[in-house]
Amino acid sequence: MKKLDRKIAALSMFASTALAFAGCVPGLESGTEAEEETIVPTGDFVRSDRLRNTSPAVDTDQLAQLVAGNSVFAFDLYQYLRSSDGNLFFSPYSISSALAMTYAGARGSTEQAMAGALDFTLGQESLHPAFNALDLALKSRDQDSFQLEIANATWGQNGYPFLVSFLDVLAENYDAGMRLLDFVNDPEPSRQIINDWVSEQTQGRIQELVASGMITPLTRLVLTNAIFFKADWKYVFPEESTRSAAFNLRDGSSVNVPMMSHAFATGYASGDGYEAVEVPYMGDQLSMLVVVPAAGRFDEIEAGLDSAKVDQIVDGLALENVALTLPKWSFSSDFSLKTALTELGMGEAFAGADFSGMTGTRELFISEVVHQAKVSVDERGTEASAGTAVIIQAGLPVTVTVDRPFVFMIRDLETRAILFVGRVLNPAL
Repeated sequence: MKKLDRKIAALSMFASTALAFAGCVPGLESGTEAEEETIVPTGDFVRSDRLRNTSPAVDTDQLAQLVAGNSVFAFDLYQYLRSSDGNLFFSPYSISSALAMTYAGARGSTEQAMAGALDFTLGQESLHPAFNALDLALKSRDQDSFQLEIANATWGQNGYPFLVSFLDVLAENYDAGMRLLDFVNDPEPSRQIINDWVSEQTQGRIQELVASGMITPLTRLVLTNAIFFKADWKYVFPEESTRSAAFNLRDGSSVNVPMMSHAFATGYASGDGYEAVEVPYMGDQLSMLVVVPAAGRFDEIEAGLDSAKVDQIVDGLALENVALTLPKWSFSSDFSLKTALTELGMGEAFAGADFSGMTGTRELFISEVVHQAKVSVDERGTEASAGTAVIIQAGLPVTVTVDRPFVFMIRDLETRAILFVGRVLNPAL
């Protein structure tokens, strides 16, 4: 257990008050109403009394369906994000995981919109066990030759009611309890605690996932995922073979960068306008797939890149002796995903949302989804990390636009004494 988790878990669990709210129980037929137990957690940490299900009843077809849907979403999102300038790197797995935890509380048309945008083709009763099975499968890899760490955590407002059924889903399928913070009175310290957790899970690589101002007194819940990966190449590039050489840019110009070189037998494919090579990591459990469009055809090939195209490329890989020259690179990307997810079809989750599966009420909506990722590739191997935060807010803010004549007063708050009174009929005078 990470030191931050030990510190939080060592604190008192919670003092709860049982309430009853009307809501829809996952698994009931549409339109069926039931009384759901709600708790008002106080203290530092609350978790369902249910343990993580380490043997979820998920068949191979369901797992394949989840992975296929996640891949579709990955390239749907890629096609949106590629419109930005410069290098690009993100973890679709981290984003899907954080939003899957959020989806557990979605109901009605919000649930449908999120499922469509995220390509969740399994129902609630099957989707979360499938995410659990996928996470367990990834963590079951023999990590003697690489490091892969994935963690989920949720952060709730101290004293704010949540449905027990929602906490059950988080515990059983995402191994996540709820750390309790005081967003209302201490939004900035709360933000720092969340960022510290993400930093710890990513070994200090993602230090400022949630930017200043994103956590406000209206925040009620933050759902986070962090992932860290480090692995050596199966065939390490000899450092003495690295040379400065030209890397040709899209506009026809070039820059000199360190280029690594090595020859080995690996998967290779070529098609109309591209070549692809698979660079395996030590242990033969993970690999990097590098797709190289032909000169002058990058935009065309990138625009056609989707999960089906990637499957076609992977299926076409055949063992070849490859003399590979590959640049070294290291960079980071960070995104606000609110606009992208809205464009993909889940705009309702950000306004007029129904997250009654979290609390039994409809006052919550997503205020922001943020993501950061970093990658570094050199002769020895690859290090990659990413973090995602879904920030949930209570109540739409009241919008006030003072664009017409108004009256104003300056007053003493304690005594209520009116010190000044005025009006503005034309602020341009």
